[in-house]
Amino acid sequence: MFSRILIANRGEIALRILRACKDMGIETVACYSEADRDLLHLRYADETICIGPAASSDSYLNIPALIAAAEITDVEAIHPGYGFLSENEHFAEVCQSCNIKFIGPSPKAIAQCGDKVAAKQLAKLSGVPTVPGSDGPIEDEQQAVQIARQIGFPVLVKAAAGGGGRGMRVAHNEPSLVTGFHAARAEAEKAFKNGTVYLEKYIEKPRHVEIQIVGDQHGNVVHFGERDCSLQRRHQKLLEESPCPVLDPETRAKMGEAAIRLAKAANYYSAGTVEFLLDKDKNFYFIEINSRIQVEHPVTEMVTGVDLIREMIQIANGERLSVRQEDVQLRGHAMEFRINAEDPERGFKPSPGKIHTFVAPAGPGVRWDSHVYQGYTVPPHYDSMVGKLIIHRPNRKLVIETARRALQELTLQGITTTVGLFLRILDHSDFAAGDIDTGFIDRYFTPR
Repeated sequence: MFSRILIANRGEIALRILRACKDMGIETVACYSEADRDLLHLRYADETICIGPAASSDSYLNIPALIAAAEITDVEAIHPGYGFLSENEHFAEVCQSCNIKFIGPSPKAIAQCGDKVAAKQLAKLSGVPTVPGSDGPIEDEQQAVQIARQIGFPVLVKAAAGGGGRGMRVAHNEPSLVTGFHAARAEAEKAFKNGTVYLEKYIEKPRHVEIQIVGDQHGNVVHFGERDCSLQRRHQKLLEESPCPVLDPETRAKMGEAAIRLAKAANYYSAGTVEFLLDKDKNFYFIEINSRIQVEHPVTEMVTGVDLIREMIQIANGERLSVRQEDVQLRGHAMEFRINAEDPERGFKPSPGKIHTFVAPAGPGVRWDSHVYQGYTVPPHYDSMVGKLIIHRPNRKLVIETARRALQELTLQGITTTVGLFLRILDHSDFAAGDIDTGFIDRYFTPR
């Protein structure tokens, strides 16, 4: 096993990785930007090293600085967490060339999964259902209109690279398609330095359901059930749960088998997620692969009892998966609430600042994954998430009851958060009934 790992990330995921390493007896090196000198995981790391100024481009996205930090501190492997360089094939290649293990998929798999057009083509070849749309990139607005006429409106223009809802536009007619085509290309070029877009049929009121897969370097791939990630704002997830309230065992098995076929076709190893849209008739369609650990991975850990970060580290070390498919059982129900330093009443405006009073929720079935503490200042430079509240109980009704109590216990004075929004969501009759889709937040909880 590795004796020393560099954690190339910040915030709660850096602390989560550090804890897994500590459990495994692995020394940790924590890198940080000049704005992150007060991060909690720096207190527990065996060594810390500054990698640059506050700007992500000069620190957490600075490949030469990270490799230099890894070489100076003499680590054997780097865990990228999620975001930043976690899905950057060039970073994985540089690690490989420097004889440093990248705790994630191979560079080739990252490249194939990161290009949504290539991933969709691989899905088709693997017999995985895909949303009707273009066979490749859309070159101009005339081609976009022609394909839209064939598959019918509404349609979705999507960036081939990147994620997080950027470079996406819904069009219900030809004029809005022309506008959306140019807007999506411009946004994708700015965000990902890649303006390539493609076209898909827009599925009305779908659920966003993803399958957690983990593969090893010996050809074994296992799926760990699904997560329903339908509660989103502008394609950014806010709440995730497992199992999906409307998924039956037969459909779950089919989705899991499809995800495994696709992962094997890509020679995929490490943790990853195969994402699908689920329509009202329970037909599912592949949309993309995320070649990294997900923010919402604790939901799966709670219902399966498997430490996914530990699996990633062991797989990077050449070990086989610790479980077989028949060992995976979903027990109870879990939800994750992303607590962001944002003001939902003001268009989710970021709310950085100092946390004057902090009280973490506790009690049966409550897990709190966070890097914040009383006196910590949430910086304005990075993602606004300050913690994840994960609830695991025997059934969904009990999860909602416990979540309501835990959210009321959580105290983060000094900043505005999304706690109040979640309390309102829990009280909504459609949510209680599991009657949700990707437009739920926009319909009921977005200020007009």
